[in-house]
Amino acid sequence: MAEKVAKLGVSREKDFMYYVKDGGVWKVQRKQPGVPKGRPEKVADGGFEMDTNYIYFVDRDGDVARAKRAVGGQKRKKSTRAAKRRPARKAKKVAKKKAKGGKKKAAKRGKKRR
Repeated sequence: MAEKVAKLGVSREKDFMYYVKDGGVWKVQRKQPGVPKGRPEKVADGGFEMDTNYIYFVDRDGDVARAKRAVGGQKRKKSTRAAKRRPARKAKKVAKKKAKGGKKKAAKRGKKRR
């Protein structure tokens, strides 16, 4: 769940992306085909220090909010398919053949004459 850090009331424009950097709110024009890259512009100064354990964003109301960072990603359930797998045996057979230095002889394929 997110908690509000600073109440700024930033009004958003449709063609801009808003982000939080160094305690301030910045906006930059969204990428569009055929339009050159836009320059970031500072919209508001939040006056707060950022903690690396949280991610900061501009919420619906135009205020700065933060949420706990998910370090290490999300845990996944073990699938039954992965649990049933057995170690491959082909790798062992190939290793034995290489150790012996043996190659399979190519069968001669020619037309049989009558």
